[in-house]
Amino acid sequence: MIMTNPRLTIFTAPKPFKDSHISMIQYNAICSWKKLEPDVSILLIGDEEGVEPVAKELDVHFVPDVKRNVQNTPLISSIFEIGRNLNKSPLLAYINADIIIFPDFVDVSQKVFQKFDKFLLVGQRWDMNIQNRIDFSEDWQPNLNEECQLKGNIHPRGGSDYFIYPRICFWQIPEFAVGRAGWDNWMFYHARRNKWPVIDATKSIQIIHQNHDYSHLPGGQAHYRLPETNENVRLSGGRRTIFNLMDVNYEIVSGKVRNYPLDWKKFWREVEIFPLVTLKSKWLAQIFFAILHPKKAYLELRNWISSRKNKVRKDYA
Repeated sequence: MIMTNPRLTIFTAPKPFKDSHISMIQYNAICSWKKLEPDVSILLIGDEEGVEPVAKELDVHFVPDVKRNVQNTPLISSIFEIGRNLNKSPLLAYINADIIIFPDFVDVSQKVFQKFDKFLLVGQRWDMNIQNRIDFSEDWQPNLNEECQLKGNIHPRGGSDYFIYPRICFWQIPEFAVGRAGWDNWMFYHARRNKWPVIDATKSIQIIHQNHDYSHLPGGQAHYRLPETNENVRLSGGRRTIFNLMDVNYEIVSGKVRNYPLDWKKFWREVEIFPLVTLKSKWLAQIFFAILHPKKAYLELRNWISSRKNKVRKDYA
């Protein structure tokens, strides 16, 4: 199956459509993406429960087969490969399946693409409680925007719930588990390490994250507490490669891309990551981290020594 050739292909690996609330918010999100057709094409990946019927109902593309780890979690490397191979769109976008987007998503990405051949476009989200299916008839966008301003909250600067990039980028991705922490941080790190502009679009692209619990995850735990997160961090290259929105080097405001504002916090963060993104030295990065964050470095070292001792005890038990 080869998809059409729109300006942008959106792809994602939804959670199972089993829990009523998760099903509802994912349905809302995909419907918002549909509102951007024909400028975008949509691809749902993975044979989780209920994904295929929703794909058929909403008339979007569906691929059931995706590579998985031993815990049966889909792999980011396979998801991104499928997202690229089934279309010829110049731009690709991975979005978490609970994210509502608006036309500015496409408009801003096109403006950035006119300026750069390679880049990574990211941004903050608005968090909002949505308890029902959204009516996507006329005026849905201004009505939802107004409700978001009244009832929503801007999420703290951390990771990103979307990644927009030209199709020539991100050909080689470690076998991260989707839906666990660590892999999205690696996206920032990889782009900065390769000297691609990493652009914060928070002031130009509005996205809404529909709040939910973690009942869909093993033990109902938050994603960052799961063992697969530890494996993601290991695959990414360790804790020093956990980058986030603090590590962008550009922003787009009112249609113009400009250097990200430099304050003292940003300055020292750039000093800290200099060995990784410029010198490409993880050892120097560790030294810089220890100098700038001695208490954190001490705790990390103490925890590492403790884990090594525990491992030796188990080996000799």
